[in-house]
Amino acid sequence: MVFGPASELGVALFEDTEPVELWPGRSEEEVETVIRAVYRQVLGNAYVMDSERLTVEESQLKLGEISVREFVRQVATSDLYRSRFFDSCPRYRATELNFKHILGRAPNSYEEMKAHSAILDAAGFEADIDSYLDSDEYQDVFGENIVPFYRGYKTQTGKNMVGFTHMFQLLRGASSSDLKGNLSGKEPRLNKYVIQGIPTAVIPPSGASDGWSFQDPTLGARTRHGAGATSEGKVYRVEVTGYSSPGAVNRVSKFRRSNKVYLVPFDQLSKEYQRIHKQGGKIASITVVN
Repeated sequence: MVFGPASELGVALFEDTEPVELWPGRSEEEVETVIRAVYRQVLGNAYVMDSERLTVEESQLKLGEISVREFVRQVATSDLYRSRFFDSCPRYRATELNFKHILGRAPNSYEEMKAHSAILDAAGFEADIDSYLDSDEYQDVFGENIVPFYRGYKTQTGKNMVGFTHMFQLLRGASSSDLKGNLSGKEPRLNKYVIQGIPTAVIPPSGASDGWSFQDPTLGARTRHGAGATSEGKVYRVEVTGYSSPGAVNRVSKFRRSNKVYLVPFDQLSKEYQRIHKQGGKIASITVVN
């Protein structure tokens, strides 16, 4: 399901770009496009020098000796990937990046994080990378010849609000890099939120609105503080846009502001998320009120 003004959340380019797939009878130029897409996805949009490229594995892909999935495996288990996103990162930061780079989503739960930590302890780095690539999920979504892509930011039936919000802690626009240039450095983005199953604020990236990356925007006059708070005292302000006009199909609102603003208690977030999805709305932001 597509967002309303997707550009406000920094994901417009992902919406407008078709998945990259290696077809039979591909040209040399098409294979180069696939190779570049794999480096961009698996290495978190970080720059790759010519001397760092996996020339032997690239040649094998061009000759049809390995699939895209196997090329992804070679990049993700390379010394380049390991030095950037494993050896120099805390364990849970490395794990959340593996989910993002290989499966295109944030981890769904603390149980998923613990499972991969157990693989690391028992079998090591390469075995953990293999566990993502050899999973049923990877095969079902990407198969052998589709380059992994970001997908966890989309509202989906059956997906809870927590996982949806967590993706925006890992993905802040098409120009961002996982190697550097982030205010949080190499610290985990989701650690306590995954452990406790707490949703996080979803706000536009810097320059896209009055807000700023990693900071909650100022609450507007239309928001009532504390309305509907549960015993935990947590209420979330959910802005929704993109409701279609009556009789129109897939018609996004022309208004700059969101069509609707809901104040939702923590324990009702997932239910509200599903209701918005069914009605065809697009979530523009989620922020904590109190």
